[in-house]
Amino acid sequence: MVIVEFAGPLNKDKIELNIASLKELSDFILKDEKLREWADSLAVAVNDEIVTDINYKLKDGDRVTLLPPVCGG
Repeated sequence: MVIVEFAGPLNKDKIELNIASLKELSDFILKDEKLREWADSLAVAVNDEIVTDINYKLKDGDRVTLLPPVCGG
């Protein structure tokens, strides 16, 4: 199982998913109406490291954080 956390305005409780890659996580995001609107702008961190490869393989116990864009001032 992989723990998925949702940062900032995504405003969702963390969940556990049985997924093996970020591609599978992307498929999950696209099925969720609330998350779908963020899909094109999310950054993804796996165990606190930003990952950009959609084919990145996940391991049991990995922590994935979905990071929406932020505004600075």
